[in-house]
Amino acid sequence: MESSLWLGNSRYRGVLTGWTFNWTRIGNKNRHDKTISVPVADVVGVEEGRVSVLPHKSAEDSDKDFTVFYVKRVSSGSSRGLLWRLGQTQFSCPSRVLRDQWTKHLRAAFKTHCPLRPSRLLVFINPLGGKKKGRHIYDSLAAPLFELAGISCHVIVTERANQARDHLLKKDLTGFDGVVCVGGDGMFSEVLHGVIGRTQQEAGLCENEPSAVLQACPLHIGIIPAGSTDCVCFATIGVIDPVTSALHIIIGDSQPLDVCSVHHSSTLVRYSVSLLGYGFFGDVLAQSERKRWMGPLRYDYAGMVVYLSNRSYPGVVHFLPADPMLSSPRDKTRCLSGCDVCSRSTERLFPQCSDSSSLCSSYLSQNSGDSEGDWVRVEGRFRCVSLTCMSCSCPKSPLGLSPSAHLADGTGDLILVWDSHPLGFLKYLYRHTSSQDQFDLPFVEVHRVKAIRFSASSGEEEDVYKEAGESSPAAEEEEEDKRGYEEDISRNGSKLHLTSKRPQPPKATCGVLCGVCCSKAPTTSVWNCDGEILPFTDILCRIQRVLLGPSEFTGSWCDFTPGALKAGRPCSQEMTKCEGPNLQEGTKKAGRLSLGPHQIPFLTTVVNSINYLFFYPSIAFVLI
Repeated sequence: MESSLWLGNSRYRGVLTGWTFNWTRIGNKNRHDKTISVPVADVVGVEEGRVSVLPHKSAEDSDKDFTVFYVKRVSSGSSRGLLWRLGQTQFSCPSRVLRDQWTKHLRAAFKTHCPLRPSRLLVFINPLGGKKKGRHIYDSLAAPLFELAGISCHVIVTERANQARDHLLKKDLTGFDGVVCVGGDGMFSEVLHGVIGRTQQEAGLCENEPSAVLQACPLHIGIIPAGSTDCVCFATIGVIDPVTSALHIIIGDSQPLDVCSVHHSSTLVRYSVSLLGYGFFGDVLAQSERKRWMGPLRYDYAGMVVYLSNRSYPGVVHFLPADPMLSSPRDKTRCLSGCDVCSRSTERLFPQCSDSSSLCSSYLSQNSGDSEGDWVRVEGRFRCVSLTCMSCSCPKSPLGLSPSAHLADGTGDLILVWDSHPLGFLKYLYRHTSSQDQFDLPFVEVHRVKAIRFSASSGEEEDVYKEAGESSPAAEEEEEDKRGYEEDISRNGSKLHLTSKRPQPPKATCGVLCGVCCSKAPTTSVWNCDGEILPFTDILCRIQRVLLGPSEFTGSWCDFTPGALKAGRPCSQEMTKCEGPNLQEGTKKAGRLSLGPHQIPFLTTVVNSINYLFFYPSIAFVLI
């Protein structure tokens, strides 16, 4: 379509082709005329009259005017990604008939050429996340954009923990194109478990088997950031901005993500998409849970206390290394939505597969070499053991815990920090807040892996205790925590019913300088899995590979299609342990998940702790 259009007092030539909408100013012959081009895929909506949406909606009715809304990309300054803003241009036509033709053709164009755009969304809002502004952020920023794009939304404001997960597991989701969570990383994790769990239940698959083939999830998950740090959102698109995220969702962009399944004793405990940490990270979370009365200040306190405790823990780590020829955790690449490494990895895995069965068979054939003989064993004392499926970057740490970790290449980065001098460990923590390489230290190792196994003590030590008819101290401590965790779990069918009691973290033997002044320190730590305490020491983790996803790129509209390592089998009626991940309700306030290294600004904790250490010379002297 082509015709003359007016912008104010200037005349333009408007042209709508299959993929772009152009308008060129018609001026003097001797002057160069500038053409403005907007891809049809970036058009958010078209309205009759002179209309404005943000910051406040206003409309001026006119028979000959129409307004085109589209995505504008601007620099975000210090952030890695681009801010998306809502651009708008108001056109005038010579007649109302021509105006109606333009609006009709523009709407038909982006509906025809953008089939991945959602039309109906299920929205969960956490009113207590972050600064408790989730409802305001959605109503003032996201909802007007969804209405402009013609997206119908069913909104649920959560009133208790795990309400969103339970809704996704039980209710009818027919007709929804995706799920949007307005909140932080805890809310995202809750929705993630609901979507994956629902998909596996409907497929009759057992999530408890580490080797099971997980069914592709048909629903996308969108994120409107309204939490404390919003690690997942920042790590995928490089900015934390509700308008940017809403526009990504509207135009149907999608970013596949790897999911890590955490198992203990042949039972799925949780899924993780970011950080799984033992030692320092687990101790910080456990210590902060004991001081909830302190509010957000408890995280600064916990970071300083755990650092001063100077603890390290024995452990045995087995890991299945990834192909070093494909990528390396120290190759200086930076992964965001649209990463070439992740794209090439998916294309290499499934070059020309058209259905789910061929996808699975292709994956299985390429992973047939993942035998037990390929595992690598490492034993020693560690300050912390971490597994991350993404960089875990945030505004306080633009590079994150593992700067070169990839979102959808089927691998994770295993970070081993050996026992070291306290000042050396302080140097490692401080490098997370700067551009220095935190892995360039003699006591730090990083490996790109596909799976890990961890145990608190070696098999030889366990055999000694078994021959004596006794249990090792680490096993006794873990069994006590596990008993408190399992006593309050009741099972019914394929649904896990949870009680309100939360597993208590291991009790510290004494106060602040435990590792310095105490003769007896805790023998084991706890796992911090996306901000939740896991009372199990021995775990098995596998990176569940993303099988497929749309080719458009974004981080706030996630496509989860977990992959497989070996063929799985359907759950039979006799299999009573296939109830899905053991998510704890815990002693949480209604609608608020416990805070972890994503929701709490962990690296802010580190920075503040460092400031405290150097502000008080006496404390720094104790470290030396």
